[in-house]
Amino acid sequence: MNGNRVWVWIIVCLLVAQVCLGQGWQPAEGPLKTRWTDEVSPEKVWPEYPRPQMVRPDWMNLNGLWDYAIVARDAGRPETWDGKILVPFAVESALSGVMKPVGPANRLWYRRTFEVPESGRWSRDRRRILLNFGAVDWETTVWVNGTQVGSHQGGYDPFTFDITDALNESGSQEIVVSVWDPTDAGTQPRGKQVRQPGGIMYTAVTGIWQTVWLEPVGPVYIESLKLVPDVDNELVRLTVSLAGDIGDPNRYGISATFDKVRVSEEVSLPVFHAVANDGQVEIRVREPKLWSPESPYLYETSIEVHRATRPGGFQTVSSGSSVLPDYYRVDSVDTYFAMRKIEVKKDADGINRLFLNDKPLFQYGPLDQGWWPDGLYTPATDETIKYDIEMTKKFGMNMARKHVKYECARWYCWCDKLGLLVWQDMPSGDAGRNAESRANFRRELKGMIDALHNFPSIVMWVPFNEGWGQHNTEEIVQWIQQCDPSRPVNEASGWTDRGSGDISDIHSYPGPGMRPVEDDRVLVLGEFGGLGMPVKGHTWQDEANWGYVSFQDKEALTNAYVDLLTRMRPLIGQGLSAAVYTQTSDVEVEVNGLMTYDRELVKMDLERIAEAASKLYLPPPKVTIVIPTSQHEPQTWRYTTTEPANGWTAPDFDDSSWATGVGGFGTRGTPGTTIGTVWNTSDIWLRRTFMLHDIPSEGELGLMIHHDEDAQVYVNGVLVGSFSGYLTSYLSRPASEDAASAFKQGTNTMAIHCRQTSGGQYIDAGLALVQEQPQP
Repeated sequence: MNGNRVWVWIIVCLLVAQVCLGQGWQPAEGPLKTRWTDEVSPEKVWPEYPRPQMVRPDWMNLNGLWDYAIVARDAGRPETWDGKILVPFAVESALSGVMKPVGPANRLWYRRTFEVPESGRWSRDRRRILLNFGAVDWETTVWVNGTQVGSHQGGYDPFTFDITDALNESGSQEIVVSVWDPTDAGTQPRGKQVRQPGGIMYTAVTGIWQTVWLEPVGPVYIESLKLVPDVDNELVRLTVSLAGDIGDPNRYGISATFDKVRVSEEVSLPVFHAVANDGQVEIRVREPKLWSPESPYLYETSIEVHRATRPGGFQTVSSGSSVLPDYYRVDSVDTYFAMRKIEVKKDADGINRLFLNDKPLFQYGPLDQGWWPDGLYTPATDETIKYDIEMTKKFGMNMARKHVKYECARWYCWCDKLGLLVWQDMPSGDAGRNAESRANFRRELKGMIDALHNFPSIVMWVPFNEGWGQHNTEEIVQWIQQCDPSRPVNEASGWTDRGSGDISDIHSYPGPGMRPVEDDRVLVLGEFGGLGMPVKGHTWQDEANWGYVSFQDKEALTNAYVDLLTRMRPLIGQGLSAAVYTQTSDVEVEVNGLMTYDRELVKMDLERIAEAASKLYLPPPKVTIVIPTSQHEPQTWRYTTTEPANGWTAPDFDDSSWATGVGGFGTRGTPGTTIGTVWNTSDIWLRRTFMLHDIPSEGELGLMIHHDEDAQVYVNGVLVGSFSGYLTSYLSRPASEDAASAFKQGTNTMAIHCRQTSGGQYIDAGLALVQEQPQP
């Protein structure tokens, strides 16, 4: 064999070896990468343990290269495969290596083989083997060695099949998975996935998108845990659910260790608690260390389940016997919990606020879509999700609203560890369409709450967003409150308010804004901002990107953002308790992120925006009405709907020919209004005199105003406020920098011009004094 032929054979052998080892795999060529894209390989793809709140020491990660095929929905198992796909990335993503759509007319199939280890807990002596899926979108059927082991409907919740009886005695085992996902042609929750993405809707995600893994358990094992902290009583309530060949539940006892200290009751015994009575026990936590964004303390915990050798063994322990039965351990898991308390109650001024650990805390954070350009629903690495959370904290935020999606368990674990509050949306869909869609919604809503209940960072459930699929609101809110009374429920973020739940939530772009104060619910701004700026080289596409409001450079964008937060301070004094800025990063063609979609750039001045955010957490300012509006008592104005002569804003302008009327001015049915005089033309000009006996030496005089639409407000001929768009309630708005020189002791004149283009219309204004309060 000559030298050239030798080299040819060497190259062929190396290529074959690379393919066999997965080294020939490459991500598909997508529109945009991240810094983590190149860290992914078939040998290193989400190697972390996927279920941090119920950890077992032995497990087998099945992430990596699988065979795949896309075939007609009713075609059955394919005879040949289209190629390799990298699990757990959705087939439409670049990191899957495929980047192809599937659609409702087709079905996505997967196949791989594995071998069960023979040593340790994997040995065949009475062990069971569980096959776990973190999430698969949407309808999944699984076969092992040709035997169907289970099926599941749901695109977000984890599920498990016991595959023991389908396994071969030894050697190679085969898994085949079939997935059908109709996306927006179906009746299932899907979040922002659509088949034709654009604007605020994004690329469809089909198939496996979270880790797949095996674990060995005994014939009786812990199926789930539920941990509910009770700060007031210094305890945590633990519920352990068992599965398998249980028999008499009184033969099982639970023991717990946290922070490496054995947990027991007041006396030395019992250390064990009977599993009977739904397996619920109360564990004392003396002088608890409370979890908060500033101090996210977690109690590391081990849970063990033991079986008594005689019938009813642990029943006598629970009834007070000081004699322990003979027992042996059947299962154990590691977990963690936090002692924290979240609630809605009134502050010292009688205003409903969000309280954390008995202290009012303004919650502020981004609308977090949970999308990445290389993996779509699935970030490239564990470090990727940690980075997003760390950056959110660096922005000066203490919360994130996870928007119409929920993540893998490790995302919430990082929020728990790093101290980030989470508002959890239910993934939306057309749930009000018919009985099938409503049933899908209820089943997947329960799956979400069951899967995420134990994460202490989650402090609010949000079942609906902007009326998307909203139905039976009051009934669903009551069900969630019964299912989890430990967290507030936000019935619907934005738009369709039914008056139920604990939260009154509006959206205002660019905002800010708030609803009128309520007796029973707390006020939040569920979405605002949306300030957009495309950054060349860091966008999903070069042209035709989209944002609510567009800017051309970093400084202008930063100035606009800081102005929004400055104008939010008076609202906090009036009762606003939280706000959500749109959004963490750009997503596909949507360019209103704090970061670019590839997470390479922060689009604003980080130091300035963090400083602006820090002021939101100061004690709420005191807002005092100096010159009343007509909201509660009619105020008299001069007005005209014919454009006046120049100088109409000046104090000495002769308005004697103008009509006289009481505020407010507008049309009935416009939200948040008190109509004193009907105004239904395009423009109105108003004038009013008022007395200031003293110019306040502390605080800032600002405007209390309700406008629909654009309004300019003058005092003594000086422009003190210019407002675009519309409000839905009376709000305190900061006056311009020139306002301080405009006010004078004695008689003053306020003049307003308001213009209306469509829909409802309204104008009314007064003066408010905003005074910052000292730190407690």
